[in-house]
Amino acid sequence: MVPVPWSGLLLGCLGLFLSPPAAAAEFSPSLDSDFTFTLPAGRRECFYQPMRKEASLELEYQVLDGAGLDVDFHLLSPKGETLVFDERKSDGVHTVETEDGDYMFCFDNTFSTISEKVIFFELILDNMGDDGQDQEDWKKYVTGTDLLDMKLEDILESINSVKARLSKSVQIQTLLRAFEARDRNIQESNFDRVNFWSMVNLGVMVVVSAVQVYMLKSLFEDKRKSRT
Repeated sequence: MVPVPWSGLLLGCLGLFLSPPAAAAEFSPSLDSDFTFTLPAGRRECFYQPMRKEASLELEYQVLDGAGLDVDFHLLSPKGETLVFDERKSDGVHTVETEDGDYMFCFDNTFSTISEKVIFFELILDNMGDDGQDQEDWKKYVTGTDLLDMKLEDILESINSVKARLSKSVQIQTLLRAFEARDRNIQESNFDRVNFWSMVNLGVMVVVSAVQVYMLKSLFEDKRKSRT
């Protein structure tokens, strides 16, 4: 597939800005955000995430439902440079070191003319600068730390470790739910397909049985004309 020209991408993004607000979104600078949406056939949806310098942006996406379970994915820097391009993939995980500015990522379903896609993606933001400020705020209200067996830095390190592990657990649970939703959609699609072809088989068997009965009956019919 030929990559989409930058001018075409700008026109697509302009169309998104002119469309209802649901077509583009901006996530608050939280550590973890996830979103599930339906991408119609022949459409492209773009989202924007403001980032700070020397931070980290991790993005994971999955196609949960839709014919082929595939979509094109673009990740662009604030300067308009293409950082990631996935062509007709069902899932992907990408991590980039960021600079100041708005990062744009798009999901493209223009290659499909009939099937819409249900897409789940998750953003994980690291080193956004809030944790350091929180630690400084803690130190303002803690006095006499030299009398404690455990230093404040050790307490903060333990709390940050627990926080990181809890965030990882939430991320894994979210991904497991996404995998479960995709597997369920595949099973329901297979169930409908099996039912359809079973009915087709049944119809063919009924028609074949009727033809066989008719042919056997015609073999035993006396076609000679009786004379009087």
